Formats: sequence, structure tokens, C-alpha cells
Amino acid sequence: MYAVTDPTTGEVAELYPTASDAEVEAALTAAAHAATAWGRKSTVAERAALLRRIGDLHQEHSEELAASIVREMGKPLAEAEGEVGFCVDIYHYYADHAEEFLADEPLDVTSGPGSAVVRRSPLGVLLGIMPWNFPAYQVARFAAPNLAIGNTIVLKHAPQCPATAALLERLFTKAGFPEGAYVNVYATNEQIAGVIADPRVQGVSLTGSERAGSAVAEIAGRHLKKVVLELGGSDPFIVLSTDDLDSVVDSAVAARLDNTGQACNAAKRFVVVQDLYDAFVEKFTARLLAGATGAPLSSAAAAENLGRQVDAAVAEGATLHTEGERHGAYFPAGVLTGLTTDHAAARQELFGPVAMVFPAADEDDALRIANDTPYGLGSYLFTTDPAQAERVADRIEAGMVFVNGVGAEGAELPFGGIKRSGFGRELGRPGTEEFVNKKLIRTVSQ
Repeated sequence: MYAVTDPTTGEVAELYPTASDAEVEAALTAAAHAATAWGRKSTVAERAALLRRIGDLHQEHSEELAASIVREMGKPLAEAEGEVGFCVDIYHYYADHAEEFLADEPLDVTSGPGSAVVRRSPLGVLLGIMPWNFPAYQVARFAAPNLAIGNTIVLKHAPQCPATAALLERLFTKAGFPEGAYVNVYATNEQIAGVIADPRVQGVSLTGSERAGSAVAEIAGRHLKKVVLELGGSDPFIVLSTDDLDSVVDSAVAARLDNTGQACNAAKRFVVVQDLYDAFVEKFTARLLAGATGAPLSSAAAAENLGRQVDAAVAEGATLHTEGERHGAYFPAGVLTGLTTDHAAARQELFGPVAMVFPAADEDDALRIANDTPYGLGSYLFTTDPAQAERVADRIEAGMVFVNGVGAEGAELPFGGIKRSGFGRELGRPGTEEFVNKKLIRTVSQ
């Protein structure tokens, strides 16, 4: 189940044995012990120092981490290096802000004498279920705030990323985190169902597919466990006006080709007002095809799935603008035009370097198209009118809106969506609030 498969050749380079039931139990036991012995007894300052160290180790081992990411899922090396750099920022950010985020919050008492405070404390053991497309960043996004709180982590990584998963666990150990604070486990889906049900586990965070999110949420709900889900996305990129179309097109290409198009929050549906549509399509198509990295998708299976979606869209009447041939895990960049919101593809997530472009009559029509999706993760809005930007951003149905820019995510900014893109937030102060006991302490008299 856990294997390093070279996406460029399809050859299995390394196999990792699936965990035995005894190994899964040992992971839970260690995490539960660490939650009591370390998580509830260490100070915020002590935990922040460990986060500082794990960030430093990501920097020191950046070449090794990036190479592992490239080997396992085919990401271009420069992007893998950028991913590791973002991890450094995240761990250092929580090291710097943990005490601020977790400080006691005094309350104004108006119901009688005395004082009251909200104290933030850890819940205990958390299960993290991580995807393959950002093998280090997704872990950092989940682990940093929760280790700052004092929660402990049992981490099930994607089956495609066992070597990176093992490397990350070694770095946490090297950083000085005690045994059980961060435990990697190569568990099966059946074993994970048991982990979620285990009374020692207090919450689950999953980044992955809608199907996986639904399954995990169902089990967690049955056992009354808190869940954070970051699922798919089909983010709109809305162009309403511009005085520099070339710059907007460059941003659009960058937003579509991030991670070879395999990012939940990558722009996937480009909604352009009619008077800019033809020029945008011409420039965007030329630059998207020219700008393709030539990197493979994560697997031949991923390319086959994308191919079925694109072929179905063409069969429905869409036009595909592309160059090159599909082979193995390689999928050529392309642009689909002639689409309406009635096309099945318009309601799907295309996970790869294929963009869908829709003409819009005006602002209201652009919003109609943008919001006509089961997803609601991120969105991008380009306009030269500040009042329009504020108005439209408010009406976009998504967890995140980026105005006149792409690649603007940050360690300090919350990440998450609505609708079938999931619920809950990671990163920023909101990310710290997800798995924490906000305990009220009311003192009537001393």
C-alpha cells in the first residue's frame, strides 16, 4: 500500500510495510502518554522553542526534503524547494506567536461579582490524515499550531509519500519533541477507522478528497469527534477589468500551473467579462501552453482520470486547445472553451494543467458563474475598481478571496473553505482555535 513510485517511469522504487495492529496501538499509546506527560505539563515557551528547532531543521534538510518530494510525486524541484521554505515560515511563525495566541483571555463580568478568564489548553491526541500533493507543507499546516497548543499527533500520510513521512518523523525526533508527540504510522483505511473511534483520540484533521472527507466525518461524527476537513476546490479566477491584461494573464497562468495544476486552491475556472474574453483566451492559451513545466502528474492513474474528464467535456461540445500527447503520468497543458455552467466539467475539479474559461456578460453574470459550483475553497478577483473589488469579494461564496494577486498565501493567513470544500481553518489565529479547549475559569471571590 505504501510505495515510492517514480511518476516519470511508473516504476516502484521502494516499498514500506503497512503497520501491524500492534504498531498502530503502540503509536496511540505513545501519543496518549505524551499528551499527558508533555502536552499538559510543558510551557508554551518550551513548545515554541521546539517549533523553532523543527523549522530550522527543515531549512537544514531542505535539499533532502525537496528531493524526496520530487521523487515521490513528481513536483518540479524549484516548487519543492519553495514548499519546504514555506514550512520553515510556518514553524517559525508559530514559534513567534504561540504565547500570544494561547494567552489567557480576561472577560468583562457583568453578571455578578468576581472575575473570569478563558484559558486555552490542549485537547490531547489528534489524528492527521495528509495528502500527497504537498507532502511537507500540509503536515506543517496541521502540526505547527497543534504542537504549539500541546496536542500530540498521530500522522497518517498518503500512501504515495512514505519516505517523506519517515523523514519528517525523524526531523521531529531530532528537534527534541518527546516520544509520542509526533508519530508517523503507515496505517490502512480500516485501521484508521479504528483510530478515529479510539477514545484516546480527540479530533481528526483531513486534507484530501470529498470521498475521504465524507468517510472520515461519518466515523468521527458517530464517535463525537471534532473534525477539520480541507477537501477539493474548483476556484474561480474572475477578470472584470484591467489596465494591464498581460500581467493578469501571467497571474492566471501561475495560478493554474502551481504544482502542475494539482493544488486544491489552484485557479481552475477562469471567468472573464465579454469585452476582455477573446484577448484573454488568446494570450492565456499561448502562455499556458508555453509555460507548462513538463513535469508529470503524481501518477498515471491521475493522468487517466483527468483525461476522462477532459474527453467528456469535449464530447459535450467544449473545445480543447492543447499541444503534445498524453503518455504515462504526463498530461499536456490545455484550455477548454465553449463551456457553460450546464457542462458536467464545470461542476468538477480538474486536478492537472487544464483550465476552463467562461465568458461573462457583466459583474452579476460573473458572480453567477463563479458561485455555481459545489466547491467553495478559494477564489481570485481582478479589477481596477476598488469599490467593485470590495463588493464582489463580499459576494463570492468561498473561504478565501485574493484580490489582484496570486500566490499570496502566508503562514499568518487562515486557510479553508465552505460547501463541499470542507470546514474549519488551518493557519493563523483561527487555525490555533480549532483543536483547543477554551476553558472558562470564573472566580466569584478570592
